Amino acid sequence: MQDTGAAAGRERRIPDDWHDRYGAALAELYRDLHRHPELSFQEHRTAAVLAAELRKTSAEVTEGVGGTGVVAVLANGDGPVVMLRADIDALPMEEKTGLPYASTATGTDPEGVTGPVMHACGHDMHAVCLLGAVVLLDELRSSWSGTVVAVFQPAEEVAAGARAMLDDGLLDRFPRPSVVLGQHVGPLPAGMVGHRSGPVMAALDALRVRLFGRGGHGSRPENTVDPIVMAASTVLRLQGIVAREVAAAEAAVVTVGSLRAGTKDNIIPDHADLGISVRTFTPQVRERVLAAVTRIVNGEAAVSGAERVPEISREHGTPVLVSDPAATDRTVAAFAGHFGSDALLPMPQLTGSEDVGYLGAAAGVPTVFWFWGGLDRDTVLTAFAEGRFERDIPGNHSSLFAPVVEPTLRTGVEALTVAALTWLGAGAGGREVVVGRG
Repeated sequence: MQDTGAAAGRERRIPDDWHDRYGAALAELYRDLHRHPELSFQEHRTAAVLAAELRKTSAEVTEGVGGTGVVAVLANGDGPVVMLRADIDALPMEEKTGLPYASTATGTDPEGVTGPVMHACGHDMHAVCLLGAVVLLDELRSSWSGTVVAVFQPAEEVAAGARAMLDDGLLDRFPRPSVVLGQHVGPLPAGMVGHRSGPVMAALDALRVRLFGRGGHGSRPENTVDPIVMAASTVLRLQGIVAREVAAAEAAVVTVGSLRAGTKDNIIPDHADLGISVRTFTPQVRERVLAAVTRIVNGEAAVSGAERVPEISREHGTPVLVSDPAATDRTVAAFAGHFGSDALLPMPQLTGSEDVGYLGAAAGVPTVFWFWGGLDRDTVLTAFAEGRFERDIPGNHSSLFAPVVEPTLRTGVEALTVAALTWLGAGAGGREVVVGRG
């Protein structure tokens, strides 16, 4: 993907022709990664493909960080250290987009369940845009000084990849950042950039609950304690927490995303398992919601006659993702200068969650996080104007979600590059970086 004919480093701005030179190859790489998704901590092929492309640049590339993570360090003299982060894992879902490059891949999760896998959250687009930004920043080396640390993180979907990379010495083995920058594609109009200052995404607590019954023959339920009925009552009761125990001015979400029990229609099993996710924005609401979940789970087991107390464990989680206000203002101002103010979209708080915040928190530096659009502009705007957005526009984690390749890819590459240049030092001769299209 390296362009040997480019006048590397001579541009003071992002050159208009970068996309002519690199866009087709990046798009083909995106389609390849979309076609070959991999589950969390299983991203071996994805990591190898990205590392091979990164080695065509001047970056020093390290694989296997935090399991399947990749780190590329682009050093360019003295100056700030800017960390750019993208996630690379996929979800255990069947793709229904009908795209010619749709995934038909399968994978096996840690519990031994094999099923279809797809990039339903856009992490393939995230990874390719970060690769494109490294390529572009490498070409523009005379325009900046400092160090870029590009982090291709595994296992965001289980909120474990950032911690795994930190535990593997991310901040000790590689230059320590002065700012962490990240982005996420979503169901916004392609070409637009969404931004928010302060709390951006919710804290996550992912819980695993095992309800214990007493199994037996399906024809004699009176001799059993049916954990499936217990689970059904628990699921319904949990839905009342947000409606009746959280103030209307607060925000929280309680979702039961999985219920597994039994093997056959005429066998009452011994246990049932629930997978629950809790999203909150404040410690007070989090404490109240988690206490309510525990109370309801134990209460439903007791009234069902369970002979054993349920097991409740926290599988993983993330803190509230905060986009540092001052750092966000500086970065968004650069976006306005590059894309134009009309391309910027203020965002509400989102009840989704992200583990990128661990990186900035561990380093003690600001995190800036933004969103960019990945769906056809006219389709999204028309659906929104006609009140059909929620019904007709597939969002992240939908089996129908897949970004349009362009202008999504170009916008994502340029957003990361602009953000990085905003924080890096002056280029050759001490000149300040001027951000914008040439």
